Amino acid sequence: MNMSAARTATPALLMLSASLFISGAAHAQAPAYPVKSIRMVIALAPGGGTDTIGRFVAQKVSQAWGQPVVPDNRPGAGGAIAAEAVARAAPDGYTVLTASSGITITPSIMKLPYDPLKDLLPVTLAAVSPGVMVVHPSVPAKNVKELIAFARARPGELFYSSSGQGSAQHLTMALFTQMTGLRMTHVPYKGTAPSVTDVVGGRIAVTVASVISTRPMFTSGKLRALAVVGPKRTPALPELPTVAESGVPGFGVDNWYAVFLPGGTDKAIAHKMQETISRALLEPETRKLLLGQGLDVAGSSQEEFAKIYADEIAKWAKVVRAVGMTPGLGS
Repeated sequence: MNMSAARTATPALLMLSASLFISGAAHAQAPAYPVKSIRMVIALAPGGGTDTIGRFVAQKVSQAWGQPVVPDNRPGAGGAIAAEAVARAAPDGYTVLTASSGITITPSIMKLPYDPLKDLLPVTLAAVSPGVMVVHPSVPAKNVKELIAFARARPGELFYSSSGQGSAQHLTMALFTQMTGLRMTHVPYKGTAPSVTDVVGGRIAVTVASVISTRPMFTSGKLRALAVVGPKRTPALPELPTVAESGVPGFGVDNWYAVFLPGGTDKAIAHKMQETISRALLEPETRKLLLGQGLDVAGSSQEEFAKIYADEIAKWAKVVRAVGMTPGLGS
């Protein structure tokens, strides 16, 4: 290179060198993640699906990243207490939420101190707890079509139970009656166990509850399982059809467990967490372990889960309005 060319190239080389230096310095200064313990806020009390998934995810993330992930159960208000704690936390990746699909119902039945679409960042759908529609054996229905015919001939006479007013069980059955045009009477209980117990006792005709809550009863003949209420069959009961297959096209409700971060969390952090959790969930031994507890592994992408989350908030808002529940009061 001659001197003239060298003089011409020098400013460009200096600019390139400076750019590389600045880029390298910025990269060196970018904080690593994670460098300290992470708090896993779990939206329900110890025991049950939400707690099982939250603690499982905490363990797997801790093993993968070499940092403690500490479970912190914050039950109450349909998951809103835990969701608010995460929505208000710093968006730095050190506060995580595990919640059930119930948090897509709470925006319609109570006034929330956070925006569910802006203040929470969906990370991944972790697992699904398939629900089953069951009846007392005295109900002469062997499938959903027969239940519809039986109920239609007795408007208002059949009772269905749920774990409480505005619960997922309640609104699943409310959606079912809307889509079929049936008139059935809702009887709310304080929890899933008593709502199922009264179906077993014959005081209630029908309910919807998880596979793990109902399987011992219908395998022993104390209840009769009619269909899976989710949009697809479950590996836990592959022979049982869905409600949609059984005469109610388009019906499908999943009770799911998922992971969220505070809104505004860096995309790289959210992506790293999604990849780590999904990888752990898709391990064969994990699938077997969770299936034994009545759970179907999901492990979705952020985009897939964000759509599910937004769609279900909108869906339940319509159902809540249709059943006449008052937002802010839950009744």
